[in-house]
Amino acid sequence: MKCLVTGGAGFIGSNLALELEKQGHDVIVMDSLKPVKKGNLKGFKGRIIKGDVSHPFEINEKLDVIFHEAAITDPRFEDDKEMIRANLEGFKNIIKLAQKNNAKLIYASTASLYGNGPVPMKESQKKELLSAYAKSKLMMDELAEKYFDKMHVVGLRYFNVFGPREAHKGRAASMIYHLGKQMKEGKNPRIFKFGEQKRDHIYVKDAVAATIKAIDAKKSGVYNVGTGIATNFNELVKALNEVIGTNLEPEYFEMPYDPKTYQSNTQADTTKAEKFLGFKAKYSLKEGIKDYKDDIK
Repeated sequence: MKCLVTGGAGFIGSNLALELEKQGHDVIVMDSLKPVKKGNLKGFKGRIIKGDVSHPFEINEKLDVIFHEAAITDPRFEDDKEMIRANLEGFKNIIKLAQKNNAKLIYASTASLYGNGPVPMKESQKKELLSAYAKSKLMMDELAEKYFDKMHVVGLRYFNVFGPREAHKGRAASMIYHLGKQMKEGKNPRIFKFGEQKRDHIYVKDAVAATIKAIDAKKSGVYNVGTGIATNFNELVKALNEVIGTNLEPEYFEMPYDPKTYQSNTQADTTKAEKFLGFKAKYSLKEGIKDYKDDIK
């Protein structure tokens, strides 16, 4: 298949592009190609287009599948209006491209839009928008819904993805990356008081597997991509200690964010993804960390 991956030099996008190529697909990457992403596409043999999907662009090759991973993803990005504009306009352009090519469209949504709602989080539950990022993604989901009966379009609400090629994200990289880096440097891992916050950590190889399975989704829709297991930060430190071979105690500090705007607990209800995508995460937390540990630096 001929596949386009937008945001293909980013975290999930680069892992996806490389895996698609490994599986024998013809892959085109489109990305803003900021210098911090340099190296994420090492070994990639396909065509790379430098561009911003939120502005008009043309791709004159016939596409079978479009994976839309491009977005401003940092929930604490300071220009709310620009985040919403870029994410929504980019998605509108991608929908037009998919229609022009009669291509299947798989796009990145987020678990951020569940806020501090009840767990496990179901796709249908009431949304709590704690950031402009979450708002932009909900607007994308609502736009996508208008096309569910017209084309193959699947939104993936990724939970807390971690793994290789995320270092460029800086403060928006996973807790596992930040804590693992501190611990490999011999520092005590710093976590919010008192480590009771929980996350559904899903390894990027599983997230990529779910994304590829979405090509053959039984029906258009929005699906959670998580493990269904929530791990608190204290348990995460314990798992990192065991895998890295350290014995470092957490250093607790006051949360710098307003608790009302901080998502303190995420856990996916995976029922719908299992039924319609045939997806179930394979990597346990410790297995994911073991596979990832040499890349944490």
